[in-house]
Amino acid sequence: MSAATLTTPPMPHPDHLPRRMAVVVFLAFALAYFFSALVRAITATLSPTLTAEFSLSAQDLGLLAGGYFLGFSLTQLPLGRWLDRHGPKKVILAFLSFAVLGCLAFSWADSFHGLLAARVLCGMGVSACLMAPLTGYRRWFDANTQLRTNSWMLMTGSLGMLAATLPVQWLMPIWGWRALFVMLGVMIAIAMLLIVLLVPVWQKATPSADTSKAPADDDGSYREIWRSAYFWRMAPIGFFSYGGMVAIQTLWAGPWMTQVAGWSAPEAASGLFLINLAMLVTFWLWGLITPGLARRGIPVERLIAWGLPLSFGVIGILVWKGSTIGSAAAVGMALLCVSSTFVALAQPAVGMAFPSHLAGRALSAYNLVIFAGIFVVQWGIGLLVDAGRGLGLPNVQAYQMALGCFGLTSLASWMFFILKNPSQGR
Repeated sequence: MSAATLTTPPMPHPDHLPRRMAVVVFLAFALAYFFSALVRAITATLSPTLTAEFSLSAQDLGLLAGGYFLGFSLTQLPLGRWLDRHGPKKVILAFLSFAVLGCLAFSWADSFHGLLAARVLCGMGVSACLMAPLTGYRRWFDANTQLRTNSWMLMTGSLGMLAATLPVQWLMPIWGWRALFVMLGVMIAIAMLLIVLLVPVWQKATPSADTSKAPADDDGSYREIWRSAYFWRMAPIGFFSYGGMVAIQTLWAGPWMTQVAGWSAPEAASGLFLINLAMLVTFWLWGLITPGLARRGIPVERLIAWGLPLSFGVIGILVWKGSTIGSAAAVGMALLCVSSTFVALAQPAVGMAFPSHLAGRALSAYNLVIFAGIFVVQWGIGLLVDAGRGLGLPNVQAYQMALGCFGLTSLASWMFFILKNPSQGR
């Protein structure tokens, strides 16, 4: 090979966006994801108000928060097909229309069942807010940029969850929770307008090494996804560890601070602010360092194998200390969520494990696993807390038992990940 050949820069991929346009597209999608995360996390801040107004039990609260994730999960398989066929722009706009309706329905609800139905509708409506951009990024960005933008999308989600804590607590006495949901519907509609104006129309895939087979072989099914050993290796940690991280961040961190540590509702809102700020910084850092780690040949699988066990140690300390952790409850919950973020690297890895014409289905299938896990863990912790109370356990011990059970399931999923043919590539 000649020196000229060695120094010639690689030709840009024909589907990759120019840098400035890529930034604009990222920001448009990120705004929609910001509001979807705010809608997702707001129940943790509103849990004392909703519990008092509607006389909710722990399992009712878990089901209400989990209803969002149930609605989210119901759409994932058709969503993947639609994303690969119609592209992210058309699909996210159609779905966000239902999110606006869900926010308005929640503001009008006058019973637990009305709240639950509206939460399910909200979950269905925002279910494309991460999968749509990640599908677009799979074609529009290179591999290193995909790792970075995935982390920074999650950072944007953490910013939305941050907005669901103290800002919501401050606005509650002024507007009330019903007006807050009306405003959320309006803001989502504004995000839709920006997507209409800024995101490019989806074009047919340019023939290349990973897309040339798409026109002849792609029948729109999930067959290649379900047959992938790599997908199933990643599935349990997505269900339990990733799902559990989000379940705790978006719901159970709040009740842990109020019911176990004895904090007031405003103190818990401050604690949630700290937790979500820690998550925002963590995902920002992941976005900075993951491209460099990839260039150094450090695979995502190794990071998960080494890093995820940190979360098991944090769970053990929280269960052991219980109410004695007192003023450090928010720090403990923040450490649990931050140490669990290693598993968030699995999502872009799954997307890149498949050709780009399968990206929507691969990402949506894995997202289905994650959000089914969030629903199960959120509701499951509530069921275990109520079961512990029914057995006569004090409130603190019931929560400790529930968190301990979650920790065991997360540990088992990590062990499966380690033992399931760890030498297999993507």
